[in-house]
Amino acid sequence: MKRIGILTAGGDTPALNATIHGAVVRANQLRIEVIGLIKGFNSLFNPTVPHLLLNPLFQAIPEIDPTMGGTLIGSSRDYVDPNNREDLDAVISRLDRLGIEGLICVGGDGTLNGLLPLAERLPTVLAPKTIDNDLGLNYPSEPDEWIRTDDPAARGGVRYRRMNSQAVFDLEQVVNYVTPGYATAVFVSASGVERLRTTAESHRRIAIVEVMGRHSGYIALGSTYGRPDIVLVPEVRLDLDRLVERVRQIYDLQKNVVIVCGEGIVDEHGDELGAESKTVDPAGNIALSGAADALRVALIQALGDGYFQKYRRGESAREAIFTRKVGHTQRGGRPILFDRFYAAQLGSKAVELLAEGRNNAVAVLQHSTSEGFHVEGYDANRFRDRWGLIHARQMHPALYDSALMKPSRTGIDYLLPIFTNAIGEDDMEHTRQTLFAAGNLTEPYHSINTDINKRIRYLREEA
Repeated sequence: MKRIGILTAGGDTPALNATIHGAVVRANQLRIEVIGLIKGFNSLFNPTVPHLLLNPLFQAIPEIDPTMGGTLIGSSRDYVDPNNREDLDAVISRLDRLGIEGLICVGGDGTLNGLLPLAERLPTVLAPKTIDNDLGLNYPSEPDEWIRTDDPAARGGVRYRRMNSQAVFDLEQVVNYVTPGYATAVFVSASGVERLRTTAESHRRIAIVEVMGRHSGYIALGSTYGRPDIVLVPEVRLDLDRLVERVRQIYDLQKNVVIVCGEGIVDEHGDELGAESKTVDPAGNIALSGAADALRVALIQALGDGYFQKYRRGESAREAIFTRKVGHTQRGGRPILFDRFYAAQLGSKAVELLAEGRNNAVAVLQHSTSEGFHVEGYDANRFRDRWGLIHARQMHPALYDSALMKPSRTGIDYLLPIFTNAIGEDDMEHTRQTLFAAGNLTEPYHSINTDINKRIRYLREEA
């Protein structure tokens, strides 16, 4: 294999450039050229296919910086429609004209869902990324537990649900233990929780902190490092009465409460608290208007003004309960050491999979007590249910204690290998040297896009 392409798809994460860097370093060793495709799958639908050579003369271009967040080759939420043969024919023709013999897609479960139609025509592999940590399997047989039923009211006319699992959960059986971007997202959210505590403590408030994770509670679980009092995850239906009782107990004791909730938490009926908006995002998901805001309204009604007036800690419940969203800061900025290192390992493994002749495969990060973290290749079809769909991984119930509303002992055991040495000395030193650098006050921001634009080339349209 002489030349491969690489693209980044879906939402940005802090570790994408580290993945690209790892892929390019390994490709240089194997004497393989790497073409970066601009703006993900969007470039493949463009007849001119904006692209650049990432390793001319088998040397990485200087713009590839594994410590920089985001992606230097851009991303989009476009996807490949497996039923549109005309588009697929055009995409493969364009890649062929570029001399690309294999393709690396860096993405999450949505990208992996769209991988198959390409893999049937060109060797294609996936290097995983997602801050939600929802690309993987709790155990290898998990896809077999999905059931599909016809439902005209559901999106696509079908509805999926899970059977009760017959598998024994074992952390060493997890497929793709953690995805690049997750550790940095937790670092940001846990830091935010820790900082908001002082405001809640000083003003006798109840703080509700909303973190990302539509169907997966991993970020909320990891945010326990910020020492919130209560953690709510999408996988467990909200018991409002028990929550109110727990809030009262904690508030009576320490005069403040900090609650972390995933953006996709659901009520007792299984409906998303924040799904009040009928607008949809580019992937077709209902745009959430705010789980934290919905939870605040519920607590205001349940606790009432008198509860806070009695303690002389506010004129109303509305005043005493506030919300904050960590938001997109979780997916941006400099990746911490764990993400940089293992993202590069996965990028390198993706190149090796193509060089070895593997197709429709995923580079995965595994963990065991004997080997620690290590990368492997995994057949992408093993992620699919019997109808060929890949479902976002939900946090296994064994990781969460619904009575304590905190991570279980198993959940703690899951988090410890990821975060015990996740931050490197250079992470803090970088902050010390750069955040308050004098030049930040005088020099305008220089975007990587400016430099990359000088390297972009285009395919001439065929007559």
